[in-house]
Amino acid sequence: MEECGLVPADLTLEERRELENIRCRKIELLLEIQRLRDELNEAMFEVEGLDLLEGSKTLQRTKHIGMGRKKFNMDPKKGIQFLVENDLLKNISEDIAQFLYKGEGLNKTAIGDYLGERDDLNIKVLHAFVDLHEFTDLNLVQALRQFLWSFRLPGEAQKIDRMMEAFAQRYCHCNPGVFQSTDTCYVLSFAIIMLNTSLHNPNVREKPTVERFISMNRGINDGGDLPEDLLRNLYDSIKSEPFKIPEDDGNDLTHTFFNPDREGWLLKLGGRVKTWKRRWFILTDNCLYYFEFTTDKEPRGIIPLENLSIREVEDPRKPNCFELYIPNNRDQLIKACKTEADGRVVEGNHTVYRISAPTPEETAEWIKCIRAAVSIDPFYEMLAARKKRISIKKLEQS
Repeated sequence: MEECGLVPADLTLEERRELENIRCRKIELLLEIQRLRDELNEAMFEVEGLDLLEGSKTLQRTKHIGMGRKKFNMDPKKGIQFLVENDLLKNISEDIAQFLYKGEGLNKTAIGDYLGERDDLNIKVLHAFVDLHEFTDLNLVQALRQFLWSFRLPGEAQKIDRMMEAFAQRYCHCNPGVFQSTDTCYVLSFAIIMLNTSLHNPNVREKPTVERFISMNRGINDGGDLPEDLLRNLYDSIKSEPFKIPEDDGNDLTHTFFNPDREGWLLKLGGRVKTWKRRWFILTDNCLYYFEFTTDKEPRGIIPLENLSIREVEDPRKPNCFELYIPNNRDQLIKACKTEADGRVVEGNHTVYRISAPTPEETAEWIKCIRAAVSIDPFYEMLAARKKRISIKKLEQS
């Protein structure tokens, strides 16, 4: 340092002063450089801190979105509410519809349940959701394939009615002139869905022909008939490839039996072989399921309760009996299925299902619960009402 402060002896006074000034300026510059270095280091530290904070916020947001999806799958309304409250979703129909349409990580049954609700917001979301589908230049089967893959249809008739009405309106908007009215599109859509079931359900023995399908849909186009070529093409499309229905999450039926209407041990009389077997019965979703053991994941048999009746009966061998039967159809087999010992699923062989409970009180309770679950097939009621509306329109115009 002393060498740095040395002044050559041969310098004039003026030169010495100039040198001193240069040295002072150098010290000031070095101090300024150090200050800038310190500020730069401080700024870099702050930037790194901000990056960490931003990364933490992104991670937190991702976690909240994942949590919201899980909540939605368990309870759709609470899931949407959670996402809105955490500023992950705007509480407007278009934003919610986009979220459901993308469907990332969402259970399609939960999507269907939410879209089917009758609250004002849910109905607006339903229409916004349907409007996200592009049906232009698609035939009706192609449009239904796209629509029915984006969610799972709920079981309640009123929900299905609202959703299919929205679909019919959207399809007619995208394809003006194909049908005379949305009622025609609605009725034909249901006819196609039922045709899909009839053609591809192994429990349906008599498969409808194309002639029968055409005959069933006469007069639905505001009183007129739809072109036969159109109906034949729709029939052939469904016959060659059934609808792909979204599966629920999970590989077994456990979720179906999570909150049953009633469950317990009962004795069931066999169909072909008239022996009584002890089975674990679960009543849920308008069906009666029976298992060999309570730990079984899949049932030995399924009895859909639609269009069935129940009555208490006397049996000489067992007390506390009741039976399921088809009213006014004495010899008709009940549409049901069971799993054979070798794993094959076959059609049931019962004109009535006779069941025995352990006590009279349990008999009364089972009959009460099953009566509450028994329902007439809602599809036929909705279709009948819509066809009647078409007929009335035709009479008013004539």
